[in-house]
Amino acid sequence: MTALIELLEVASVGVLAGVIGSVIGLGGGVLLTPILTLFLGVPIKYATGASAISTIATSCSAASVYVKNGLANARIGMVIELSTIIGAVIGALTAHYVYSSGLTWLMYIVFGFMSLISMILTVRRGRGEPTNVKPPDWTTRVFKLYGKYYDSSCKSIVEYYGVRWWLAECILFFSGFSAGMLGIGGGAFNVVGLDWAMNLPIKIATATSSFIIGATSATTSMIYWSLGYIHPILAAVSIIGVSIGARIGARILSRISGKRVRQIFIMVLGYLSINMILRGVDMSGYIPIPRIQQYAISMVVAICILFVILRSPRIGDAR
Repeated sequence: MTALIELLEVASVGVLAGVIGSVIGLGGGVLLTPILTLFLGVPIKYATGASAISTIATSCSAASVYVKNGLANARIGMVIELSTIIGAVIGALTAHYVYSSGLTWLMYIVFGFMSLISMILTVRRGRGEPTNVKPPDWTTRVFKLYGKYYDSSCKSIVEYYGVRWWLAECILFFSGFSAGMLGIGGGAFNVVGLDWAMNLPIKIATATSSFIIGATSATTSMIYWSLGYIHPILAAVSIIGVSIGARIGARILSRISGKRVRQIFIMVLGYLSINMILRGVDMSGYIPIPRIQQYAISMVVAICILFVILRSPRIGDAR
């Protein structure tokens, strides 16, 4: 009975991670890993393994819907995903070295800081909706970084184009590295690369991110499987939950504004990033922090972020 309850808990976490991850373009992994480790006590190396393989399910479930409704730009995704795959290989091998060296606590801190950096970049990206502010460059023409989609929240056709392909490639390499190292799919930095670097609308960025992370997570999962970091039952239950959640989240995205997507992204990452950093510091043994204090501090930070978002109309504005 206890085992059944635990499996239901994992499945429920997967659904939640799939919904939120799909809506904000993170693939669910950035939420699944910390929730499994922080709240269900799953060792982080198995949590990252389950996260990596379930992220493939998220990508397939969400991307199929996004491509169908025109939100995911497959051409842009294929142009820039090679750098994420290379980064994922290097990141997965780095993770193996860290685990083998007994530095598991370091993974928590790295995970937290990467999420925090992604959140800060997203806050700084806040702009009015819906026009591009950067003129097309040579990469726009060479790689055909443009498209259009129907925005149901605005009830109009939105045309867009991408710029600075080279900068996006650099960011997505780092995204792939974080994906391979942490099993998170790299969606957080994918969104930053597509939204901030390429100047794509936030809805296109999150949808195309879901399209890209499938290849990244497949690469990571193959390496994690060979290293023994994927627990079959945990991964299978996580996949079921995340797949269901991703389908729900993909349909939600087309019905809400880009501003609301960005606000959810900022608040969720704020809470989880601080919590992971505090857990890593506690595990290191240098500064013991009781578990209840970790949750309390993280919640206070999340509430402060929400307060700032509500008081500052420009934060969360997106195309």
